[in-house]
Amino acid sequence: MHIPDHMLNGQICPVTAAVSAIAVIGAAIAAFLSKKKPSAERFAAVSAFIFAAQMMNFPVKNGTSGHLLGAMIAVSLLGIPYGMLAMSIVVSLQCLVFSDGGFTVLGANVFNMAVVGAGLGGVLYTLFVKKLPERSLVHSLALGAAAWASLMMAAFACSVELGISGTVSFSEVVGAMLSTHALIGIGEALITVAVCYAFDAEQVKASTKLSVGVPVAAALVLAGMLSPFASSFPDGLEWVAEKYQFLHESAPAFVGPLPDYTMPAVTGEALSTMLAGLVGTIITFLLAWAFAKVLLKPGAAETVR
Repeated sequence: MHIPDHMLNGQICPVTAAVSAIAVIGAAIAAFLSKKKPSAERFAAVSAFIFAAQMMNFPVKNGTSGHLLGAMIAVSLLGIPYGMLAMSIVVSLQCLVFSDGGFTVLGANVFNMAVVGAGLGGVLYTLFVKKLPERSLVHSLALGAAAWASLMMAAFACSVELGISGTVSFSEVVGAMLSTHALIGIGEALITVAVCYAFDAEQVKASTKLSVGVPVAAALVLAGMLSPFASSFPDGLEWVAEKYQFLHESAPAFVGPLPDYTMPAVTGEALSTMLAGLVGTIITFLLAWAFAKVLLKPGAAETVR
């Protein structure tokens, strides 16, 4: 659901950038003041996993694919403010390093996936699981429902932005976006539940090494071994854009050093994708770790959620 530069026009770009900046600053303040903090290593590991997992498009139907949003994974494992920050880091790196999502619409992409997906989705998740026993069937269903809803809310926000910018009529695009992402959301829900329970298992939570090592190992496997096997079908937004004829090829406003997840001067598409994925995973981990270190009060205990 990464919007490219040409899809949004006018005031929607600076407005979403301003709203996203305010929301991210608010999340950073809330994270700094929070009494319950993930360790910097845990925050970095989960962020790196979400980056790698988003490279894995899975086929849906009618030549459409979807990829993990990961907002509820971030919220479930890190809490709402840290979840929003993890998603913001991932989306920003995807744009600035890999040209995945336009530079002029970065604010809109952060708004849709971090503010709406992790922020509003996180509030909904909190309401869903309130008073539910952890690791129960009903908790799993609530987590899956929140993951599905977070993707739907992000798709709805994207539809509103497209309508306001005049790219396509809102009444036309919203039905297509929601129906397409309703199917993608099923995969989102299943993956979210599986990942959260694997990464938050009792033996993993009890071990600092495992709580960091499990998501990092999973991220490296996804990025370094499985990424070349991702579906080549257009994702939900691209499929809708093709259907309503607002997917136009144009030069991006900014080209990152590893555009389209490729390594310059590396021959072989699969090898290039794998190396780019590994580089992206490492960059995400290091940047998220450094960012989390700043938010942890000097001398404060780091508590893995």
